Amino acid sequence: MSDPVMVFAPAPILTVTIEQQTSGPELHVHPGGQGVWQARMIAALGVPVTLCAAVGGETGEVLERSLAAEQGVRLRAVPRSTGTGWYVHDRREGSRSSIADHPGQPLERHDLDELYSVALTEGLRAPVAVLSGPQSPEVVDPAVYQRLAADLTSNGVRVVADLSGDHLSAVLEGGVFFVKVSHEELIDDGRAADDSVDELLAAGRKLAESGAAGVLISRAGDPALALFEERAVEVEPPPLRVTEHRGAGDSMTAGVAAVLAQGGSFEDALRTGAAAGALNVTRHGLGTGRAEAIRELFGRVRLDDLR
Repeated sequence: MSDPVMVFAPAPILTVTIEQQTSGPELHVHPGGQGVWQARMIAALGVPVTLCAAVGGETGEVLERSLAAEQGVRLRAVPRSTGTGWYVHDRREGSRSSIADHPGQPLERHDLDELYSVALTEGLRAPVAVLSGPQSPEVVDPAVYQRLAADLTSNGVRVVADLSGDHLSAVLEGGVFFVKVSHEELIDDGRAADDSVDELLAAGRKLAESGAAGVLISRAGDPALALFEERAVEVEPPPLRVTEHRGAGDSMTAGVAAVLAQGGSFEDALRTGAAAGALNVTRHGLGTGRAEAIRELFGRVRLDDLR
């Protein structure tokens, strides 16, 4: 067995952010995308993680070097024939303003074949595999997720999915152990009619009926909802001031995966996920945080049983 967690991030992006410092503007260049942020948080929690990704073009060259430098993350990168995605944001006025962005071209068949082989190999070596989504859904065919979820699940790997739309439907068909989804995604996908607790829980139960042993529904500033072991609970994190709300859901998924990979309970996984998400919103860096702070917040997370 290799690392306890494999993160499938087929199409990571290069992020460029302009910030205002006291001495003038400052440029920050980092690897990004859902899977990257999740792998970063898993590593921050002290759990070894392997990131499987495809990179290409000039942007991909920069991205691959940045990914290789991520502390605690082992990179398995395969070359792609089309260019890696990117975005440029301006944060000099205090809020994030998009200057330009491109999610990358769709991955071609040969590139997907190579990436699939690498992800399957690393996934079979890990007790838990996280399947994360691309920056834009058209970049990766949902059928790839269905096959990977099916192959990993049938070989005893616990698949954690943080997906929506056709990609979520694909992993539900293939086989999944734990699903994390936002309430907005459930509504956008037509799985929930509105954001009421009853409607979201009903949608979560349908996901569980598809085979998921656990379901976590994030709700922006409201407590998350979770279904596991015939329980429905509200996950109440400790109150903290928000600096950057983006990335909280990815950190929640990472916390859950890290605990499950170490044989922890659903309760501990949910508490860790909520603590990681709560800490992440206090920081500018997505998927960042100190394990000691998450451990302190862990004991302040409440799980309140619902009807």
